[in-house]
Amino acid sequence: MNSTHHFSNIPFSGRFLSSADGIKKKFKKIKAFLYDWDGVFNDGTKNADGSPFSEVDSMGTNLLRYALFLDEKKVAPAAIITGVNNHTALRFAQREHFQAVYFDIKNKTVAFRHFLEFHKLQAAEVVYFFDDVVDLDIARYAGLRIFIPHPATHLLTEYVRRNGLADYICFFSGGQHAVREAADLLLYLSGYYEQIIQERSAFSKQYETYLTERKTIETKIFHAPSETGIKELAL
Repeated sequence: MNSTHHFSNIPFSGRFLSSADGIKKKFKKIKAFLYDWDGVFNDGTKNADGSPFSEVDSMGTNLLRYALFLDEKKVAPAAIITGVNNHTALRFAQREHFQAVYFDIKNKTVAFRHFLEFHKLQAAEVVYFFDDVVDLDIARYAGLRIFIPHPATHLLTEYVRRNGLADYICFFSGGQHAVREAADLLLYLSGYYEQIIQERSAFSKQYETYLTERKTIETKIFHAPSETGIKELAL
């Protein structure tokens, strides 16, 4: 495993378990985005309403989908998988027009398989953002894996590194906008970074078309009443 990146001028301080060239090649195959929630969009702290997110990370998810829109001319599938019924995660997904939220998922691999089948995807076409033990089985199969560490999970971070379960380990944690760090990395390696920033800031016609199409997506809610089955919940 290559623990350093290939280019000396890449402005990112995380750990490259795949080379920058390798991540770039993998990202070219990506057609969908899958996110864990707690510990990824936040520091993992929950209250009765769920757990928060930041606008910094939100923009990162949006720019990533726009990057794929430039190539595919359609809005890429995106979903959240969480082990609890997190109302904040649902509000975020609805606002950003993610295709789905998977609630109360104890075996996340079941949700991953459903996501692939529902959107007719191969595992190699999905990038997964994750941070903890319950995510590792998905990380064995996803095409591109972004691991988000925490100060208290050093041993887990080393386990992920030794077992090749990530392509990039973020420098920042979930409470420090690690999603945006990884999004900027992927956009940088895609070669679209400058174009995307310019078009988003100018609200270009192409970006407006993307937003119009994105707004047609209604977020579905799925849950797993058993270890083997996924059911859709009515909003």
